Amino acid sequence: MTLYDTVVIGAGPGGMTAAMYAARSELKVLLLERGAPGGQMNNTAEIENYPGYETIMGPDLSMKMHEPLEGLGVENAYGIVQNVTVNADGIKQVITEDEVFEAKTVIIATGAQHRHLNVPGEEEYGARGVSYCAVCDGAFFRNQDILVVGGGDSAVEEALFLTRFGSSVTILHRRDELRAQKIIQERAYSNEKISFIWDSAVEEVLGNDMKITGVRIKNLKTGEISEKEFGGLFVYIGIDPMTDTVKDLGITDEIGWIITDQGMQTNVPGIFAVGDVRQKDLRQITTAVGEGALAGQGVYKYITDNA
Repeated sequence: MTLYDTVVIGAGPGGMTAAMYAARSELKVLLLERGAPGGQMNNTAEIENYPGYETIMGPDLSMKMHEPLEGLGVENAYGIVQNVTVNADGIKQVITEDEVFEAKTVIIATGAQHRHLNVPGEEEYGARGVSYCAVCDGAFFRNQDILVVGGGDSAVEEALFLTRFGSSVTILHRRDELRAQKIIQERAYSNEKISFIWDSAVEEVLGNDMKITGVRIKNLKTGEISEKEFGGLFVYIGIDPMTDTVKDLGITDEIGWIITDQGMQTNVPGIFAVGDVRQKDLRQITTAVGEGALAGQGVYKYITDNA
């Protein structure tokens, strides 16, 4: 069995940067991903805050980050990780559904996933009108009335993107004001296609045999229930860390976010974490890239110190 210097789990911006820095230190690197390289970047229509680009499509930036890795000798593998263990010699096993990879170090870059509403009809109408990715599915809702649930940056940015397709876009939020950055809020308020429903939550997703037809809404202040027609529902109410596979290592907080030091190392020697999966305040592409660089150098130092 091949013993890698490091296995990077997840090919988002943090994982790809970590793989690049480790490979540039002439380490044997495996980048393990369960889907297309890029992670959440592939679900972002336009990125406006990555240095060097006034604007760039998320999938385009994903490919630009991934393309140089092959030339650096980074190996790629696809699989869904089931567990990560450490044996008595300190060797890490990354166990997927099909095979086991062994490494001296592991960098966890599994990211986070969109939180669901958990209301009746949401799962039933998944892929039939309910979506968590505007860039993936927005074009399917051309000339329809669209509802976006959430009030943060992602919700408002994706609502703005969806105005390219929908005849109208409504943002529904549990509070009476948005949490998004002010510049993003101003764009939404000035867009004639966007309207708002405040202090409210979705109680149920409604539909027929084919697709959703609307939602049942509850006003959280008055208790009033109403039904409104929509052809599409996009949910952006937060994210949860994807750490079920490493919860037995004792490296997460009570919610599931991974705790690291400033060098991205967890309390298990030789296991690092980067990107959205970490316990931190700001989850951005730029922060993930910086953390990836630190982790890539960190695994090199760990290996040389323990040679």
